[in-house]
Amino acid sequence: MDKFIIFGILSIPVIIISWRTIFNLRSHGFYRFLSWECIIWLFASNYRYWFVDPAGVKQVFSWIFLVVSAYVVLAGVILMKREGRPGRAGKQKSLYRFEETSRLVDTGIFKYIRHPLYSSLLFLTWGIFLKNTTLVLLIISILSSVFLLITALIDEKECIEYFGDEYRLYMKRSRMFVPFLI
Repeated sequence: MDKFIIFGILSIPVIIISWRTIFNLRSHGFYRFLSWECIIWLFASNYRYWFVDPAGVKQVFSWIFLVVSAYVVLAGVILMKREGRPGRAGKQKSLYRFEETSRLVDTGIFKYIRHPLYSSLLFLTWGIFLKNTTLVLLIISILSSVFLLITALIDEKECIEYFGDEYRLYMKRSRMFVPFLI
């Protein structure tokens, strides 16, 4: 029962934040919302196992993923705010203020990863999953990852529309989520 209460309480701010895009299947925000909901379910299911067997292999990898997640999101947000030149012409309702950039950010972490914020959510998903692995939570983690992939693909389409060939070239020299891999 506590799982449902935690899920419901944590879903409220996510619904409020996502309200602009929650019913727009063509927006990257819709799929990002679904991923966030999966992550909340993972947390609600695994919060009791956060510190169980702290030296266990799954826990060690879980904490590595969670630390990487925190680093990647912080590095991405800081660079977007500093380098992105706020204020896109033709402002999109699906973008948050820090996402509205008039300059393509391709330095720092963005030199290697096109979507550090979504990458962060991938690491968060799998870090929480590793706290207590079950078949149901594996399926939810895979769903979260698929939703993040769809989010990134739609976001890339939007970026190509806005930045054009500059973004296409950027795609050739960077990876989507993990440097040198994917």
